[in-house]
Order: sequence, then C-alpha cells, then structure tokens
Amino acid sequence: MKKFDLVIIGRGAAAFSAAIKASELSRGKASVAMVGVGALGGTCVNVGCVPSKYLLEASFRYYNQSAFPGVDVKSAQLDFSKLMEGLRSFVAKAREEKYVKVIQNYPNVELIEGKARFSSNGSVLVDGKNEIQGKNVIIAVGSRPSAPPIEGLEDTGYITSDSVWQATKKPSSLAVIGGGAIGLEIGQAFQHFGTQVTVIEAMPRILANTEREISDTLQQKLEEEGMKFFLKARISSVNKKGEKKLIEVVTAQGKSLVEAEEILVATGRAPNTHDLALEAVGVETDKRGFIKTDLTMKTSNPKIYAAGDCVSKRLMLETLAAREGVIAVSNIFGEEQMIDYDSVPWAVFTNPQVASVGMTEEELMQKTGACSCRLVTLENVIKAKIIGEEAGVVKLVIDPSTQKVAGVHALSPYAAEFIIEGALAIKHGYTLWDIIDTVHIFPTLSESVKLAAQAFLRSVERMSCCVE
Repeated sequence: MKKFDLVIIGRGAAAFSAAIKASELSRGKASVAMVGVGALGGTCVNVGCVPSKYLLEASFRYYNQSAFPGVDVKSAQLDFSKLMEGLRSFVAKAREEKYVKVIQNYPNVELIEGKARFSSNGSVLVDGKNEIQGKNVIIAVGSRPSAPPIEGLEDTGYITSDSVWQATKKPSSLAVIGGGAIGLEIGQAFQHFGTQVTVIEAMPRILANTEREISDTLQQKLEEEGMKFFLKARISSVNKKGEKKLIEVVTAQGKSLVEAEEILVATGRAPNTHDLALEAVGVETDKRGFIKTDLTMKTSNPKIYAAGDCVSKRLMLETLAAREGVIAVSNIFGEEQMIDYDSVPWAVFTNPQVASVGMTEEELMQKTGACSCRLVTLENVIKAKIIGEEAGVVKLVIDPSTQKVAGVHALSPYAAEFIIEGALAIKHGYTLWDIIDTVHIFPTLSESVKLAAQAFLRSVERMSCCVE
C-alpha cells in the first residue's frame, strides 16, 4: 500500500488549489496524490463557467451587432456547428494550459486515474483494487446535474449543462426547466441565436435568492428579447410527439402545453459523494449527500477535509471551491484559517449581468430587525446610456447601527467586474462613508455603486454627472 502525506479525491478547482497550496507550504516535499476520473479541471473549465461564458459572449455579439444609430453592420451569419466546434477547441486549450501543464510543475503531485472509495481502515481504494493511504484526505469530488422526478422525462430525453456543449445543431425551440443561473445563462444565449426559449420555474420568480427588484427587472428584459416564462409552475408530465417534446405545465391559471424541440434541465446539482463509502470513515452528510464541514473545512472525521461543490453550503462557485481547497490545506499544515462565506461574491452572466455579495435587504431585516437601503436605476448612470443598456439597478444594503456595508446587489452590464468593490467593503468592514469618500472613475458602470451610496444623502436625479 502506497502512502502519501495528502490524498486528494477529485481533480477540479478545489483539488488543484489544494495540491498547489500543499506543494507551496511544504516547498515541494509533501507527497500528494490526486485521485479521480474524467477530464482534468473538473466542472468549471470543461462543462461549466468557461464554455458557458464563451457561448454567452458569442451570442451577445451576434444579437447586439447594430447597437448604435448610424452604424450599418452587415447581417451576421450563424454557423452553429462551427461555433460549437470552436467552443470545444477553446475548452480543450484552456484545460491543457491551466490544468494539464500546470500540474506538471509539481513533481510531488501524483495523478492517479480511477474511482476512489474509502475502506473501513481509512485507506482509499482506487477502482476497488489499488490501495493508498494519506495522513490526511481532502474530498473534492464536485457535483453533477440533478434532474427532478418528472413523469416521462427520462424516456423523452433532455440535455443538461454537462451535455449541451456537444450539440452540433441549434434547436428551433428550447424548454428550460429551472429559472436559476444555469437555465437563464444558457437560455438567453440560445434566445439570442434565434431559438424560442421558454423557462419553467417552480418558484414565484427567477433567481429567487436575489433582490426582487433585480429578478423582476431581469425577467422584463428577457421577455423583451422574446423569452417566455411560467412561474410558480409544476410539470405534470413530459412526452414526445414526432420531433417535438411536449411539457404539460400546471400553474394557478390552469394547464398549458409547451412544445419544444429540446429540453434543458437546469434544476440544480447533486454531490458526487454517493460511491465514496463515507459511512466507512464516519464522514457526515446532509440529507442530499453534501458533506458537512466546519469553517476550517474539516469533516466529522478529524483526518478528512472537504472542499468544493460537494460541501454543504449556499453557493457553488469555482472561486469558492478553490478558496476552500486552500483553507483545508492550510489547516492540515498547521496554518489555522477559516473560510469567510459572508464576503464571497457571485454572478450570473446574462446580459445584463447579475452580481451580488453579502446580505439582501430581507436577510438583514431578519437578522437585525433594521435595514437602510438605497436603489438606483441605470437610467441615472451616464455610461449605461452611452452603451444603450439602461435596464438595470444597483442596490446598497447598509446596517443602520454601524453604517457598515452589509450587501451590494447589481443588475448591470459587467456587474461581475465591479462587484468586487462590495466584496472588499464587506470583508474589511467599510462603511457607507468609505464608499462616498472614494473617488470613482467617470463614466463607468462601477460608478453606480457610488451613486447608490450618494442616494443616502440626496436624490440622484438632482445630481450633475460628477458630484462628489
């Protein structure tokens, strides 16, 4: 049985960050095994954020080619098969450059191909035969798309965020089951390419975990682009008739039949923990199979840590997975650290983008019973007018007892680029006045955060462009 200082089960963002951090802390002396199957890099680079943002960028350029009066652009032509071929080529290159070649710089890290499973003595069996052992273990197995138990869905067939990237033909119509980040991103991309997209969501609104003003404004924008929505909806059955897939949707208004050439299931993800035999080593999970950890990323077994999408938490993010991998290794090697979930930003890369960090107005009210909030629309932001993208809002949530920034929430082009201002404010305890007293660049979309802060002092409609 081969022994290692650290065994990492998985080969995605959390696993790579953990392996690299372990190498750095030990100056290359720690023996590390990275065990797993599938393409190196895990979800993000292969079937997640990288291909989805490639598709979204292509779709936006195709859809928005003539945004300015007086600019005559020749009609764009779409070769969907060639586009997807380029997407897959880009993903392969990104995987090669950022994962395959990167790990070669760490000779102390051994890649072991195979499915891992714990044995009763705490060792790890690879493909049920090769046994390895680590002084510590990090579980970073990620997650997979999860389909709801809908009558006829499996027999009818569907695609997910894992399989859509293999498509060679653009569907004429697409039914998206799920109004969260994945469903909206892929749905808008296909709508921009000319597919008729219908979103079916069980909750009363899309992106139900963000501010209502943001989800409502985004839905209105998507509807203007042609997307259709069924909210507070239940799917009673799915069937196939010829080349069409039929979805029976039930709402308070009655039954509706949605016809689509293809169905995208985007109803969440499940952890890849089912075959690990976690019970053999006393690692506790929640009822859905996500691993329970403390803020050091330690599980109920003191020798085993977990990081990434397989961990029980609110957000599934590549950056957060990587941070959790670093936190886990730091604690294993004696550097005490705890994960800070409160200042982690997240984004949805629709156009306009949704970006958020910290507490919503409702969450702060539930926690403290008091909240100060201001909201500005992009109609008050000159840069938004310049680029012709005025559908959006920015909301600032302030704790009135301390004047500290508790949350920043934006619906804006490039919101993911400037939400970091909110993340830094929350992480370092900045106040409303710190934002007001900081000079921002004009004209920019990031100026909207300062305008939201200045709205606590005066009406932004009565301000000139550069009032400080």
